[in-house]
Amino acid sequence: MEEIVLETKNITKEFPETTANKDISFTLKKGEVHALLGENGAGKTTLMNILYGIYMPTSGDIFINGRKVIIKSPSDAISLGIGMIHQHFMLIDTLTVLENIVLGLKEYGIVINKKEAEKKLKELEELYALEVNPYEKIWQISVGQQQKVEIIKVLFRGANILILDEPTAVLRPQETESLFKIIEKMKENGKSVIFITHKLDEVMRVADRISVLRKGKLIKTFSKNETDKNTLARFMMGESSIKILKKEKTLSDEIILKVENLEGESDKGTKALDNVNLELRKGEILGIAGVSGNGQKELVQTIAGIRKATKGRIIFNGIDITNKSPKFIAKQGINYVPADRLAMGVAPNLSSIENAILRRYDRYPISKNGIMNYKEALRFTQEIATAYNIKLDNPFSPIKLLSGGNMQKLILARELLENPKLLIASYPTRGLDLASTQFFREKLIEITKKGKSVILVSEDLEEILTLSDRIAVIYAGRIMGILNRDEATINKIGLMMAGETLDAVL
Repeated sequence: MEEIVLETKNITKEFPETTANKDISFTLKKGEVHALLGENGAGKTTLMNILYGIYMPTSGDIFINGRKVIIKSPSDAISLGIGMIHQHFMLIDTLTVLENIVLGLKEYGIVINKKEAEKKLKELEELYALEVNPYEKIWQISVGQQQKVEIIKVLFRGANILILDEPTAVLRPQETESLFKIIEKMKENGKSVIFITHKLDEVMRVADRISVLRKGKLIKTFSKNETDKNTLARFMMGESSIKILKKEKTLSDEIILKVENLEGESDKGTKALDNVNLELRKGEILGIAGVSGNGQKELVQTIAGIRKATKGRIIFNGIDITNKSPKFIAKQGINYVPADRLAMGVAPNLSSIENAILRRYDRYPISKNGIMNYKEALRFTQEIATAYNIKLDNPFSPIKLLSGGNMQKLILARELLENPKLLIASYPTRGLDLASTQFFREKLIEITKKGKSVILVSEDLEEILTLSDRIAVIYAGRIMGILNRDEATINKIGLMMAGETLDAVL
C-alpha cells in the first residue's frame, strides 16, 4: 500500500460572505505529484493556505504521516516539512536574494553567516540548476528570477511536501522543463508535490493524480492514465471542449503607433532596450514574444510612460508621447495591464471598489466637484463583477483577499471599460482558468473589430500565435524580427527568442 504523507478529512472553511471549502477530503502520497484543478474562486488556494497555516479551517482535520496536526502558522507548516510557493511572491524587494532565502532561519544568526548559507545555496543551485546571484536585491531581478528564489527558499528549508501555486506562470519553456526535472528529482527522493495550474498540458505531463475542485467542493480525483484534457475541461467548466479561437484580419493601413530607435535602461541601470523600432496599425494585435527579462517589460513600460526612454521617440496618433506622464498617455487613449498585478495593477490594501474606479475616480458620475459618490462607485463595481464574472463576495474588503484570477479579471475589465485606442496587455491571462482565458481572449479580438489596437506580451506561444496579426520577437533588448502570423511557427519564434535573427530562421 502506498504511503500517504498528507491527508485532509472534511475540511471546511467559511468566511463571513462565503464558504470557500466544503467537506474536502484529499490525500497526497509519498513521491507523487497531485495536481489540483479548478476555475478561479473554486477554493484551490484557500485549501492550500489552510495546509500552510495562513488560514485555520472552520472544521475538519489534517494528518501528516498519519498523525493529526494543527497548523496555526506557516512556521508550523515548515516545521512539519510543508513548503509553499505562492502565486504572488512572498519576497522583500529591498533585501538581497540571500537575505530573502535565510530570512527567519535562526540557525544563520541575526548577522547572517554568509559563508555557510552560500555553501548550501550553491549545493541547491547545482542540484536543481537554479542559478541566481545571491547579492542582487529582489527589485533588481526579473519576475522569472524571483520565481527561482521562491523555489530555492522552500528547498533551502528542507520541505518534504511542496505546494506549487501556478509555478510556471512566469517561466519560459526551458525553465519550465527545468522545473519539471526538479520535480522528478524530488519524487525520486521521496518528496511529494501538490501542483496547482490551469495548464492542462502541464497536468498531463507532470501529475500522477488530478483532483478537480468546483465551487469549493472536490468533485473528482483521477489517475492520469484514466483521463484526458477534454474530460478535465468538462469537469472544470461543464463543457466538453474549448471553442477554437481564430482572429480575423481587422487591421488597416493606418499606423497609430511608431517606436523609433528607442533605448532605455533596466532597474539595474543597464541597457535594456537597444534601438527598438516598431509600428502598430489600427485594429491590429501585435504580439511581443521573448524570454522573461529580455526587454519586453521595459518596452511596454516606456510606451505607457512608467519608464523613461534614454533615446528615441514614441509617436501615438501623431503626438510625441516620449517620456510623457502616465496620466497624459492614458488621456491619449493608451491603457496598460501590467505583468505584476499586485505590485503595479492594484493597490492591495484598498477595497475592490476603490481599485475598480482607479481610472475614473476623478470623473462624473463617480465624483463631482471633488466629492466621491460611493453609491455610484459600488454600482459600477458590481456591474463589472457581473459582466466579467468576477467573484466579489465583499467589494468593501481589500482586493488582496481576492483569488489571483479574480484580481486579474478586475484589472482587465477596468482597463477594457476605458475603451482604449491602444491596450497594452502584459501576460493578460496569466493565472486565469480556462473559461476566463477564453473570455478575455475573445474580448481582445472583439475590441480590434472596433478599430482598437493591442500590444500583447506573452510567453504563451499558443496565445501569441492564436491572437496576433504580427509577432515581434525580442532578445537582449533588440527586436530580432517581425513575423506575419501566416509565416510564424513555434520553431521559428523559439529560435528568435534564443537570439537568431529573422533572416536566419526563414
